[in-house]
Amino acid sequence: MKTSDFDFDLPQELVASSPSVVRGDDRLMQLCIANQQISHHRFSDIVELLPRNALLVFNDSKVRKARLMATAMESGASVEMLLLHPIVSNRWVVLVSKAKRQKEGKRYQLPDGVTATIISDAEGGDGTKIIEFFGLTESYIEKHGSMPLPPYMHRDASKLDDDRYQTIYAKHIGSAAAPTAGLHFTEEIVEKLTQKGIEHTFATLHVGMGTFAPVRAEIIEEHKIHTESYSISAETAHMINHAKAVGRPIIAVGTTTCRLLESAMKESQDGKIHSGSSMSSIFIYPGYEFRCIDGLITNFHTPKSTLLALVSALAGYDLIRQSYQEAIKECYRFFSYGDAMLILP
Repeated sequence: MKTSDFDFDLPQELVASSPSVVRGDDRLMQLCIANQQISHHRFSDIVELLPRNALLVFNDSKVRKARLMATAMESGASVEMLLLHPIVSNRWVVLVSKAKRQKEGKRYQLPDGVTATIISDAEGGDGTKIIEFFGLTESYIEKHGSMPLPPYMHRDASKLDDDRYQTIYAKHIGSAAAPTAGLHFTEEIVEKLTQKGIEHTFATLHVGMGTFAPVRAEIIEEHKIHTESYSISAETAHMINHAKAVGRPIIAVGTTTCRLLESAMKESQDGKIHSGSSMSSIFIYPGYEFRCIDGLITNFHTPKSTLLALVSALAGYDLIRQSYQEAIKECYRFFSYGDAMLILP
């Protein structure tokens, strides 16, 4: 398929640059794959909409306050650094502003005496750098960093984002962007789901730079997708395998959860999810046969993105196209802080 098949015009006023006033007070569009129906709800209605025997799987990765400001020692120019992930010792893969100007050996000063030196370009040709830091710790990042909001929000992060750009169940730090479908869930909604008998469990995929990477290939299948690390506990593997064995639907909360579960199943030799850690580079687009998940809770995605291709693979290209047209007509809020979509079989 052409990448242009996943393009659409979105009025700027529908881009959510800030969260709803109250967490969970968002709209929810439900898609039913079986009868190709679209319906409109509030997110709190998800308690009634989900099948009683469903198993929800959440991504419990925690967003690192990974955006840091630095000053080039030679020129005094300000540089923005987005920490993607550590590699060895004090070295990190970093997305740096004005990347072409940032050459090997260049040194930077950060607040409170921390320094940084560019070691080399990172692999992949995506403009990222390998940078060695001196004095950088997780506590330093928490103190001096800011939430890595997506570029389309066109604003700096605030104290509100420290809370709202993090899921209520975030546990394992490592993401450079939020697994945004989970941002809608509140303690009250989770409790009501539990009372209904809907079980949930957790797995971890650390969201990386690929969240910001556009599809540049003209043919969607030719796009080289990003790689992200994930892990699944023995308890989660058992719950998923048992649910599948008895025919219960597996509902992924977010495309990151979908990717990690489908990656784990793809690696499996016996058709079961196994505990452990691995890397996901799975690219899901129309024609893909899902092996693990049956449904998905997600947000409304950017044009010509891998995430739009993923939801099109699950719900069908035509239904997603129709749903996005309807979402625009009904003034849904789009992207990370926007409204939600529930896709059921």
